[in-house]
Amino acid sequence: MNDLKTNNLPRHIAIIMDGNGRWAKHRGKPRLFGHRAGATSMKKIVIATAKMGIEYLTVYAFSTENWKRSTEEVSGLFKLIIQYVASELNELIDANVHINVIGDYKKLPDASVKALDKMIDKTKYNDGLKFNIAINYGGRDDITRAVNQIIREREINNLSFKTGKTEVTEDDISKHLYTGKMNFDIPDPDLLIRTSGEQRLSNFLIWQSSYSELIFTKTLWPDFDEEEYRSLIEAYSNRDRRYGGIKEEIK
Repeated sequence: MNDLKTNNLPRHIAIIMDGNGRWAKHRGKPRLFGHRAGATSMKKIVIATAKMGIEYLTVYAFSTENWKRSTEEVSGLFKLIIQYVASELNELIDANVHINVIGDYKKLPDASVKALDKMIDKTKYNDGLKFNIAINYGGRDDITRAVNQIIREREINNLSFKTGKTEVTEDDISKHLYTGKMNFDIPDPDLLIRTSGEQRLSNFLIWQSSYSELIFTKTLWPDFDEEEYRSLIEAYSNRDRRYGGIKEEIK
């Protein structure tokens, strides 16, 4: 049940879950200790989002650039995916959460891929919160793949000759992005939150977030709780979104 002090809820929230490593370092622990704490925070935020009645949540779990990290950290993250599915799947099912993955996650180790496929399959009939996990995802890669798919489809179907259509439109690209290929219509994020104090998108949903409201908090992700989350949503609700126009024109 939504008990926020606003009726102006975002339909789609995107989160860059940053700060796990620093959180662990401050406690003299290895980075994977922080990632485990971050996974606990993620579950709490997912459940809170579902209870608030928000329709879509997309989180940045593993980027195309994260392969540059140590082998120990990367392999530990993949094992954490398996543990997360095993320990949290039933609660997410009970919360009526529908889970999808965006990104080229099939390049992960087989055990991690199977765990993610299980999570997707077990929640596919849920009609509550649409929870998208970005794994092996990069915004530039997303756009590049979309354009190349459009080119291949036109070559295969000879569409440019049959229809005279040669230019690629924004709508064409949007439909071929990972978020455009879901089995449901997913809007662009209304609100994008990044924890840990960093103020950049880090190649996350760079096409989709062109008009997203951005909020940066210094809180490290494992310390990010429902109370702060709600306060940021309420802050979003007081913003004046004009999409490049002026208030009177939009009205």
